[in-house]
Amino acid sequence: MAQLVKLQDYISRYQIDLSRYPTQFVRLKKSQWERVKQQWLSGEETPEWQHIESDEDIRQGKKTFSFFEKLKLKKETKEIENIEDVDVSNELMNPDEEIPEEETTLFFEPKIVYQPTSIEELKKMFMDQFFHFQIKWASSTLREKSYVDPKFLRDSLLRTILQRLPDSFLVLYYPIIKVKKAPVELDIILLTPTECLCITLVEQEEQAVFVGNSDRFWIKKIGKTSKKMLNPLIQLNRMESIITQLFAANNVDMPIRKVLLSRNGYFDYPGSVFNVQFIDKRELSQWMNQLSRYSSPMKRMQMQAAQAILQTVQTTSFNRDIWKVEQQEQ
Repeated sequence: MAQLVKLQDYISRYQIDLSRYPTQFVRLKKSQWERVKQQWLSGEETPEWQHIESDEDIRQGKKTFSFFEKLKLKKETKEIENIEDVDVSNELMNPDEEIPEEETTLFFEPKIVYQPTSIEELKKMFMDQFFHFQIKWASSTLREKSYVDPKFLRDSLLRTILQRLPDSFLVLYYPIIKVKKAPVELDIILLTPTECLCITLVEQEEQAVFVGNSDRFWIKKIGKTSKKMLNPLIQLNRMESIITQLFAANNVDMPIRKVLLSRNGYFDYPGSVFNVQFIDKRELSQWMNQLSRYSSPMKRMQMQAAQAILQTVQTTSFNRDIWKVEQQEQ
């Protein structure tokens, strides 16, 4: 599962300590999956999960628990004999690496909301819940929170990117950065261990055909209907230019590749464009499979690239105390 480093202008834990959270993310996900998997195999009751949120709780040593349905399943051996083939870890960190304990971590609380009939079903339920946890991690810290637009919880592309790509990928999803003190919203930035992918999404009506050229406007065709649209390469090139400047200013030596992406339409572009990959409905599956099979661990330059972007982002958040007061007043 890829790591959501920045979501729009929300406060992110990765902004606080980029050196710690990627490793902590991997450890947390793997340990909780192993725990849930073993409990499912043995048919044990699922215990309560600790959830620490505030400084006050930590100082007083309080433990706040979330109560949820108990899972008690008895599975026949033949249904689970291939369980070791199921992997949700994608762990690429050194297993011997010491990871400092962090009392203030927002713990993941898996809730068994129905009885999975197979390990694959259990895995899907776990990953769906971990997706919501990632949104929370990308919109809160111990002391601050941001209001999350519910649309991100329903965003199928964000969910697909996070669930299908390896742990070593860092995702910045429509981050808002400051360019000469002015806020600028970028599109999707995918930092792999070896390169930076700038992705602009072009999705409108199902089966639409986007006929492109080097002009300012393209033609969108749906059946016999044609309509002008702004050339999406303008936004993509603008994003690449900004990222290139940020990398240069922070001595980041990482190649940047541009991707024009459409999951439900098709591109019709005569010839080719330097350093631009057109991924439409025909190539989508193969492209995602190639990315998901990536097996390189995180690199130092990748972390420097993420830090270079994070130090320029705009953040809108609220102190947790204010958040609680507002909730009480509702």
